[in-house]
This record gives sequence, C-alpha cells and structure tokens, in this order.
Amino acid sequence: MAWVMIIVAGLFEVAMAYSLKLSNGFTAPLPTLGFGVFAVLSFGLLAFSLKSLDVGTAYAAWTGIGAVGTAALGMIFLGEDASLIKIASVLLILGGVVGLHLAGGHS
Repeated sequence: MAWVMIIVAGLFEVAMAYSLKLSNGFTAPLPTLGFGVFAVLSFGLLAFSLKSLDVGTAYAAWTGIGAVGTAALGMIFLGEDASLIKIASVLLILGGVVGLHLAGGHS
C-alpha cells in the first residue's frame, strides 16, 4: 500500500508542478490554489508512506515519479523540447524508480 501512496503522491507532484507553471508566479488565483492543494496532498501521502518505507527510497521514488511525469507533461502538452537525449534521460530516471521499487526499501 505504501508504494501505491508513493505513486499517487508522485502524480500529485506532477499536478503541483503543472499548477505552478499555470500560476504565472502566483498571480493566477485558481492555479495558485491548485498548487497548494496538490502540494498538501503530495507531501501528505509521502509522509504516510514513510511509516513503512525507508526515507531515501521513498523520497527518491517520489521525486523520480514527479520528474518523469512533469517532463513528459511538458513535452506532450506544453510543447517543450523532446530531444532524444532528454527522452533517454527521462527513461533512465524511470528505470531508477522501478529499481528502487524492486529493491524493496521497507523499514
């Protein structure tokens, strides 16, 4: 269950980053509110997962999921550069997250 929380927390981190982009430096009220809500949800789920996962493993997986998701969102929906080296780097991060899951990391 802790790994499910990490995955969902990572997805909320993606939503948080996207809301931050849309907030235009915290000048757009709705995206700014979304940023705050998604941040609380993301950090909250991370905190609950730490009851049974090692902090290093959980934090690295959480940030990795957020980084991969945010990079993919940017390339697909925001027109950001999708070069081969960028995609390969994102895949390396994803491989690291999968490796952390396979390694366990339970306290």
